Amino acid sequence: MWTSDLTIMMLEGVRDTLLMTLLSTFFGYLLGLPWGIVLAVTDKTGIRPNAVVYKALDVLANILRSVPFLILLILVMPLTRLIVGKTTGSAATIVPLTIAAAPFIGRMIESSIKEVDHGVVEAAQSMGADTLTIIWKVLLVEARTSILVGVTIAIGTILGYSAMAGVVGGGGLGDIAMRYGYYRYETLIMIVSVVLLVVLVQIFQTLGMRLSVKLDKRK
Repeated sequence: MWTSDLTIMMLEGVRDTLLMTLLSTFFGYLLGLPWGIVLAVTDKTGIRPNAVVYKALDVLANILRSVPFLILLILVMPLTRLIVGKTTGSAATIVPLTIAAAPFIGRMIESSIKEVDHGVVEAAQSMGADTLTIIWKVLLVEARTSILVGVTIAIGTILGYSAMAGVVGGGGLGDIAMRYGYYRYETLIMIVSVVLLVVLVQIFQTLGMRLSVKLDKRK
């Protein structure tokens, strides 16, 4: 039977999942945004080519993205304990989520910036704009729609990662689904957890796409 206690538990699961997802996305962009900018700028087709810097960041991104999230979750437990003081719960899961998200976000930022018309960049250079001005006032401005779409994708991906963290007591809806739906064979709780995760992804997807359309000045 569904009880008020179960309702409260599910609401707390939604709260914890949103907390993990949004904070991890925020911190992921703090790391991934400059990472992606440097990748795009130092590439051989960028405005400041630097093979050494690009290769180092490129290899690091490839390595981190190649490690399955559950394995990464276990590998960074000492770092998680150092930063948060524990290795379980929603707060602790933010650390591995951020580490997993940063290279993924960096790649999306790199791709978005590379989509910017080179003619716009050349026009800015011809007017004497320096590198930082081109980055902040040309590349990021022109790529804003693509970047926002990337934010929507990143949130959905990180939300999925947060659910996987439930395997090791990561908190949120994933943890509820594992503890009750898998270990205790309470199918209804499992189904409700999955439905709530799907609804959250759809909400973020819809909001992100609508906002990106509004910001797209090409239409």
